[in-house]
Amino acid sequence: MRISVVGCGYLGAVHAAAMASIGHDVVGIDVDPEKIARLGRGEPPFHEPGFDALLREQVESGRLRFTTDFAEARAADVHFLAVGTPQARDGRAADVSYVNAAVASLAPVLRPGAVVAGKSTVPVGTAARLAPAVEAAGATLVWNPEFLREGFAVQDTLEPDRLVYGINHAVDGRAPEESPEARILDEVYAPIVGRGTPRIVTDWATAELVKVSANAFLATKISFINAMAEIAEATGADVTTLADAIGMDARIGRRFLNAGVGFGGGCLPKDIRAFGARAEELGLGASVAFLKEIDAINMRRRDRVVDLVLYALGPRRHEGRVTVLGLAFKPDSDDVRDSPALDVAVRLKGLGVHVVATDPEAIENARARHPQLEYVADTQEALAGADVVVLVTEWREFRELDPAATLALASDGASTESDVPRPPVVIDGRNVLDPVAWRAAGWDYRGMGRP
Repeated sequence: MRISVVGCGYLGAVHAAAMASIGHDVVGIDVDPEKIARLGRGEPPFHEPGFDALLREQVESGRLRFTTDFAEARAADVHFLAVGTPQARDGRAADVSYVNAAVASLAPVLRPGAVVAGKSTVPVGTAARLAPAVEAAGATLVWNPEFLREGFAVQDTLEPDRLVYGINHAVDGRAPEESPEARILDEVYAPIVGRGTPRIVTDWATAELVKVSANAFLATKISFINAMAEIAEATGADVTTLADAIGMDARIGRRFLNAGVGFGGGCLPKDIRAFGARAEELGLGASVAFLKEIDAINMRRRDRVVDLVLYALGPRRHEGRVTVLGLAFKPDSDDVRDSPALDVAVRLKGLGVHVVATDPEAIENARARHPQLEYVADTQEALAGADVVVLVTEWREFRELDPAATLALASDGASTESDVPRPPVVIDGRNVLDPVAWRAAGWDYRGMGRP
């Protein structure tokens, strides 16, 4: 099929390349000329495992091209909307201006019979509002939400755990699963549907709610265990063992019960805020009022890491050297949007602490947002002379640090005149290090919700 993908960020660029790999003829459209030029050369503008090879292969095949010209989408059978919906600058609601602009730019080139499929995460009711502009061109609007995890985006696009089609129930009184739009999307996703991937055909509103509801639930689960970490810290309990025990209950499960510095990124934080804001617009704010507390718990964990660092440094905080391991909001990504790791580093710097930050992929993105920080690309160099080491993004190379070798690096070049206490302190903001091994090597180990 002939496909256009409007918006070429994490979601759109990966989706475009994945659709081309299935065999479709795909054009990616974005208003950023520099991004389009890089993608057109087969150069990914962001770090995502497996995407560089996929992109290069599909561009070279001729099935995938990129442009800033919406007229290039005129021949497409299906148009995917994959633009961002960031948090509004003046509140908690989602900024849907990019979605509005995408539909306005696409409408003049839509041909009768075409399908516009929204993938962006939007407030419920957005599809109903946008549909008239699409239908005026003789096209049809469906909502086909994405469920990508950064670091697994290629896999999640080509091997999703479910497909959701949101289709207007009111069209000719037909059932959504019997509509031609559903059949068209089945053709787009033919290899995926053919493998027996669960497929849910529903209405617009339900499809819009699926993604934000899933993110709200995951955020709730993460903040729940972090709330238990607060109780554990006050009582001497071990939140990791607690999570293991309750996670054995099949009704609860162990996934997303890892206490730590909390969640971040371009989805969970802004989505739960936008969900709450939309509920309030509908007069149903009380239904999801708990999301404000979920957000508050999440932000408190960042405060806790900062407090642990300041406590470790003592009254002479300006004399200590703190190494922050991680800047991206999660491993296998260079995304620093709402990153707990970057936030911790910036807060410490603002309090007068000497901070050295490192990350395998996210340094340049972090530097663009916060040039005041000291960045070091080499992990060993960043660790040299450290009085406090803070692990806040659980990259594999950080998880697998040898505690004895790391102690030798931290001791090398450390000031003998500093009043910062020895042994050096390691603060495990993700609870991924072995406390026994690090303490045996001579570290003062401190975890999140652990004795």
